[in-house]
Amino acid sequence: MNQLSGLTAVVTGAGRGIGRAIALALGSEGCNLVLISRTISQLEETASLINNKNLRIECIKGDISKESDVNLIHKKVIDKFGDIDILVNNAGVGYFKKNVIEMDVKEYDEMFDINMRGLFLITKTFLPAMIRKNNGDIVNISSLAGRNAIEGGAVYAATKWAVIGFSRSLMLEVRKHNIRVITVCPGSVNTTFSDSGQNRISIPQPEDIARVVIDALLMPRNVMVSEIDVRPTNPIK
Repeated sequence: MNQLSGLTAVVTGAGRGIGRAIALALGSEGCNLVLISRTISQLEETASLINNKNLRIECIKGDISKESDVNLIHKKVIDKFGDIDILVNNAGVGYFKKNVIEMDVKEYDEMFDINMRGLFLITKTFLPAMIRKNNGDIVNISSLAGRNAIEGGAVYAATKWAVIGFSRSLMLEVRKHNIRVITVCPGSVNTTFSDSGQNRISIPQPEDIARVVIDALLMPRNVMVSEIDVRPTNPIK
């Protein structure tokens, strides 16, 4: 039996792109799934694409930047699944091609609210149970923007730098509880989110990022792949 089979995974931003690909990959490995997004129709479409009909799948509409929503999400998950085993923090938003002067404060707030505050809130909510049972995996989807400067993307880059800093510090806190924190930093990926100007065939696909996540989760429990950079081999403009 696959070592992930029967585990319960929560995936935020599971309605499309990388989040959907990760959800489908986890489903293929036999994980029961909690899919979270602000758009329920996209979650239902993701769920419909999962071939294993024996899995328990719950689609929950919610805004992870709101503590009240996160508390409701947590209650629904506990009531239906009990404790979870895997948390994938994938939800994110970005506004690009705007310099700092042009950036709207509402856009700034939304990026930090979703990319960092939401990640913090949902991690804080599900972490105690992982500590109690001395086991768990937290996968944070950051970005190569979290390691590099981006002209026209200063605020987005700042949120992803924050995710990496948070993840590194969290890892030091929880590794003694046999909890792994895995940070994945994709570059351009062929999704509606990406507008890199690169040939979309030459850049990684969402399924490639999902495979990276699955491979990291399948490592023996005494091995933690803490940070992974994923970039095109030979990007073509």
